[in-house]
Parts: sequence; structure tokens; C-alpha cells
Amino acid sequence: MGNKLLSSTPFRRRPSTRYTVIAAFLLFAFYAFNRSSREIYINSSTIRHRVPFRPSSPVIPADDDPFADGENKHPIDKLIFDAQRSFAGLISSESKSLEEAAQAYRTRRGRHPPPGFDKWYEFARSHNALIVEDFFDQIYHDLEPFWDMDPLNMRRQASQFEMTINVRNGSATAGSDWFWTQIWLKMVKEIQKYLPDMDIALNAMDEPRIVADWEDVDEHVKKAAKKRRLPSARSVVSDFQKLPDPNKAELAVKVPGIEWDETEPYWLIARRGCSPDSLARTKPLRTSFTEPPVINNEYADQHLHQGYVSNYTKSNDICHQPDLQGLEGVLIKPLTTKATDVLFPLFGGSKLTVNNEILLPAPMYWNEEERFTGGEDRGAPWAGKINEVMWRGVATGGRNEEGNWRGFQRHRFAAMNNGTKVSLVESGAERPENFALAQDSYQVKAQKEHQLGRWIGETSDVAFTDLFCDHPQDGGCSYTDFYFDPKPALKMAIQFDYKYLPDIDGNSFSGRYLGFLRSTSLPIKATVWREWHDSRLVPWKHFVPMDNRFTDYYGILDYFIGFNGSDGHDQAAEKIASDGKEWAERVLRKEDMLIYVMRLLLEYARVLDSRRESMGWVQDFLKDPSLERKMARNWSWLS
Repeated sequence: MGNKLLSSTPFRRRPSTRYTVIAAFLLFAFYAFNRSSREIYINSSTIRHRVPFRPSSPVIPADDDPFADGENKHPIDKLIFDAQRSFAGLISSESKSLEEAAQAYRTRRGRHPPPGFDKWYEFARSHNALIVEDFFDQIYHDLEPFWDMDPLNMRRQASQFEMTINVRNGSATAGSDWFWTQIWLKMVKEIQKYLPDMDIALNAMDEPRIVADWEDVDEHVKKAAKKRRLPSARSVVSDFQKLPDPNKAELAVKVPGIEWDETEPYWLIARRGCSPDSLARTKPLRTSFTEPPVINNEYADQHLHQGYVSNYTKSNDICHQPDLQGLEGVLIKPLTTKATDVLFPLFGGSKLTVNNEILLPAPMYWNEEERFTGGEDRGAPWAGKINEVMWRGVATGGRNEEGNWRGFQRHRFAAMNNGTKVSLVESGAERPENFALAQDSYQVKAQKEHQLGRWIGETSDVAFTDLFCDHPQDGGCSYTDFYFDPKPALKMAIQFDYKYLPDIDGNSFSGRYLGFLRSTSLPIKATVWREWHDSRLVPWKHFVPMDNRFTDYYGILDYFIGFNGSDGHDQAAEKIASDGKEWAERVLRKEDMLIYVMRLLLEYARVLDSRRESMGWVQDFLKDPSLERKMARNWSWLS
């Protein structure tokens, strides 16, 4: 019969065959209709994020885009326009009810929300939070590989780590007095009554510690994606497991110890977190850092639009930028190197794109020390500010030495703001030690007039407060004294009286960033670090992004400040500063940190639960079964 069906030869169907076909059709229809009572398996390619975190990309011009006709305007004009439109799209997806939030979750994540989701939503609403599912993308990027790893082993790894927060019966404790641990503990205690039992391993170092092989992480992520499913509401487990004391029973079974890698330069460790065909893995290693670094945009085109950052997420991804191995202190010689390729759940405050830590809001954000925030003073109104760049900082970034300091990011930035040095390079009297003049394509007006040095000297007040020498020398440094002239430190409140505040990475992320965003000044941000809040901020809407080579720096100042009092875009700068401040006060509050952490820890507890595949929050489906049937119809063909 099978061969006849495949044949083009006409044949006479017997009545029994017809009835069989009808019966089969009815049976299939019954099965499809009842998919809501069965597990729905999710084809990962249909979910908005297969790996639930993707770099933002430049918005494609639409018909109403004033730049779509190719009119000759400044590229920053277009980037600001695109940012406004991206932001409008972001806030339009706000969830305004628990049911909407749950549906947005399932659509974006391909799973049921975790148990306790209703309590989380209640907590968020009680704190007047804006609930947009995209805001939590970092959580799912961080946790996804662990969905393919053994929950019991991960629980043991977490409980036996050197520094932990332990939650049992709604009470959080810590066995360490280390100040970062104690700050994180204070944060967790604010929400402890909502949390299930768990052990939270903490990285209390400035630098991240896990760089698993890209091949291993990719394999885990692919396998985890295949396991995504929506169990039927009637079969879902809606509670968390209870855990024993960390020193007893199952958690006391020892896991293999971790061997920490102290290889230098750190680039050798970092690049294993990139794909095998990435430029980070295929381009030669740099073995000497004594010569002036080569600075150009050869490897930056993927994230630039006519020289300016258009894809901020990609701009801080080191994997397509092999030249950053000689342009970032952490990649040259970190202050501390202590890394492993063992993938286990470890929490930290920041990481490079290649690291595998699970991100929490950094301790200094939660603690709100005045040296990072400026206190209650947010700065003068825009019109009353000094129309200049202000930056003060210590010469950190890693362990700078006589043979490597030229590549360190803060040293590079301070040098290119030294008007005298810039003038000497501009005239050809000296070669630059560690920076580059703007490329001709940036059309910097002061440079075209051969007055770049004078102009930058007049528009920027940038200096180190301590040269942080390899061997302490009372604020100076024998091998950089000839090049830098430290100045006294300034309180943040004083810095806020300037219009432009560049934010340059230190040993890791900059703890001043949140303070800058909340100020009335305009942050100019260059970083290779990822933080918890990244998906909440829109570049060119809430801050000005800058490439980590700083090749666009003079162009950015030329656009906003102008030259000789003309051709600037002061109003555009004021609007970004104002929008950024308003948005930070809306979505980067301490309450928002708690909401993020509560959501994160509910997800974390589920990933480490042995019943995780069957766990979730489904009260909306149980209350209204038609919602589940509708989802089954929409997704029944995706498995």
C-alpha cells in the first residue's frame, strides 16, 4: 500500500481505507486540541532569544527615518534618532498585569516563570517598578548553561565555596566578614523572606574568575535550549525543595577542588571564552607591551557607524577585537589573576563578555558611598555648568609597570587630554607615547585648523590623582612622572558642575557610573565590562557610548562642544543628560536592584533544584485554562 501511495498510478480507494483516514484525522485533531494537557516542547529557533541575550543592533531606517534618504548629516544625529526610537519600542512592551508579565516571560524565555513569580510581581508593583521583560535578559544569559548541568553537583559546589551567603527558612547569613560579602548580605536580607533555601557563592575580587572554554559553554547552551518546555499546568511543581545545613548530608559530599590559573597576560586566559573562529582566537598573541600601542578602528567596524558606537553591546565584546589585548589593563596584567575554566555557579558584580559569573548589582551601587555617588548633590542645572570635560582618577586598570603602562586605558585617556602633548604630536615634534590623533574621517574642526592641542587644553580638565606605581612612590612614579602631572582629587559633587563626565574602566568596572547617570551631567562611557543593568539603558538616549580605543573621543567633543564657540550641539547633550538622569531615577533605584536580585535568585534556586524541568508558576493557566489551550494552539507545531 505504501508504494501505491507514492505512485502516480490512479487507484481505487476501498471504503475501509477512507474510514481509516477519517479516524486518523479525528485522532490527530483530538491530540492537537489536547496539547494543553501535555508538555509543550519549544523549538528554540522560534523563541525571541535562543541564547536569551543578544547584542543590540543599529535600528534599520524606516520610512519615517529622516536619515533614510542619505542626507548628509552628522552620524551622531542618526544615532540619537535611532536611540529615541529604540527606547520607545522598549517601554512599549511594559507588562501592566501579572498575567501580561507571565505571558511575556513565556514568550521570551520558552519556560514557565519560576515558583514565586506572583510574589515577585507583587513586590515589584509595590515598589512602583516598570516591568519590562527585556530588563532581565542578563539573568537568562548568565544562567542558561547551568540548565544542562547536574543540580546536585552545583548545589555542592556553591555550598563549599570559600565565600557564600546561605539562605535557610527565609533567613540569610554569611560566614565571611569581607566587606563586599557583608554589603551583598544586606541586600539579600531585604528580600530574604521571599527566598527559598539556597547557597550563593560569591567572587569578592575586583576581577572575574571563571573563563570556561567557549566550546563547553556552547554545548551546554545548545543542550539547555533543546530541553525548554512548558509542562502542562496540572503537572507543574510550584514549590522549591528544602536544603539541609551546608555542612550536613548531601551538601557535605566533597567536590573536586578548583585549580586557579595565574597565567599572564590575562588575554591568554580570556580568549578561550571566544569561539574558535573568532579573531581573538585566530590572531597572533602580543608578547611585548613596551612600544606605543597601535590604535585604529581596524577591528571596530562591526560596532561602529561612521566612526561612532552604534552597537554598544558588541563594542564591549573582546572576541572580535584582538587589538584590545594591548589596550586594556585587565587584559595586559590584572591586579590579581586567579581564574579557572571550571564552570560552576559563582556570583559577582561585573565581568567581561568571556566570563561566566552570574551578575549581581555591585556592592558600591548598593552601599551608595558618597565617593561614588556624590551624595545628595546631583550638580548644577545644565545652563550653570562649566562647558568642559572633567575627569579625576587613580592610574588603575591593572598592574602597570615600566614595560606595559602605555596600553592601559586610563593612561591612554589622560594622555590624549594633555593639550601640550597633543600639540607636540600635532606639530610633528613628538610621536605619541600611547594615543592617536583623530582620523581624518572624523572631520574634527580644531584638528583641521591645526589647533587640536589648544582646543583640548581649553575644553578638558583631566588628570590622575595618583600614578599608582608598581612600587609605591608617594603618588608619583619614576617611569610615568615625565608624562603625567597629578592633581588633587575632587569630590564627585564638584565634578558634577561640569557638563561632560567621561567614565573610564579601572581595575574592573567603574563604580562611579551610576552616580554619573543620576547627575545632571552627561556621561561618556567606554567599557569592556558587563553589569546587571546593561539591558535597561539605551546608548545615545541615556548616555554617550565611546569606543574603547577612544578614537571617537575628539569627534564626540567636536559634535557636542564645537570649536571656538560655534557648531556644537549643546541642547542635544543636555537632553541626553536629562533623559539619562530621569531614567536612572526610574529603573536603577535600590528598589530596582532588589527586584532584579529577587527575580535572579528565584531563577537560580530553580536551576539548582532536582525537579527543575517540572517547576514553574502557572496560576494564570489554572485560573483560566483557555490561556493554556491558546498557547498550545500557537505553539503546537513547534516541537
